[in-house]
Amino acid sequence: MLTLEFCVCLNLPFIFQWSVGLLGTAAHLSAAPMPGSSWAMMRRRFFGCGERSGAEAAPQDYSGNLLVQLGLATERLNRHWYERTTGEVIKAVQSWIRHPVIRWMAATLDGVVESTGAVFEAKFMLPWSFSEEAATAKHMPQVQHNMWVTNARAAVLSIITGGGKWVEVKITADPLYQHLLLTAEKKFWRCVESGEPPRLFGAEPPRARVEAVRIADMSSSNAWAEFSSVFRRTREAYLQHENAKAELKGLMPEDAKEAIGHGIQAKRSKSGAVSFDLLSLEVDRAQLQ
Repeated sequence: MLTLEFCVCLNLPFIFQWSVGLLGTAAHLSAAPMPGSSWAMMRRRFFGCGERSGAEAAPQDYSGNLLVQLGLATERLNRHWYERTTGEVIKAVQSWIRHPVIRWMAATLDGVVESTGAVFEAKFMLPWSFSEEAATAKHMPQVQHNMWVTNARAAVLSIITGGGKWVEVKITADPLYQHLLLTAEKKFWRCVESGEPPRLFGAEPPRARVEAVRIADMSSSNAWAEFSSVFRRTREAYLQHENAKAELKGLMPEDAKEAIGHGIQAKRSKSGAVSFDLLSLEVDRAQLQ
């Protein structure tokens, strides 16, 4: 039977896709027709576990898969557009790199940003339900995997959509998520060896910091209208409130740990911070007596 290191050295993408699937993420399965396929069949077909039928032995043909071909056809354009738009230079295009310590871990990179060392990933996505958040969640496992293999601290997703839109998403390395990803890859391979079907375990992918570049019109949001009304109505009272707190702090004697009067109790903490509480007038008088 194939070893995990040998499969990764061959850059068999279904290894990675099954592994990140264990994290419960939205990772796409570009190399294996997972829907409707049994785990036993997948082990026979891709990992040589047991005897394979003639159909299973035949390599998967993606020449007629338009989405796969669009991704391949736009990769060079994507790289060119990123360089033209950002002024950066992409090097190490389609380079294969092995982890220096974990020898069975490897990655094939779309490129590396020369000036920063960030991992570069070129993606094509359909425009119908595209969002930067969904795209980031979908590709986060692959990007974090590649950053760990290359010891990179950052990565960029360069995305072209079928609607003629180009988006850049910057992602930073997340050591905790990378550890969970490594655990998933190990668990996956144990499933390959034992025949036990892989099981999901939850690991929320880290959110990328999306650059704020547009002005949003919130006039159609009822919730925005409701809280805007509250904000406008209470704005003046809030400013008076904050000013009163500042004045009360200034009036409080420096050697007093508490100050009480007119329904207000001020307490000074050991660090010197002053907090205020409301008191009923009856409690106010009782404490002063």
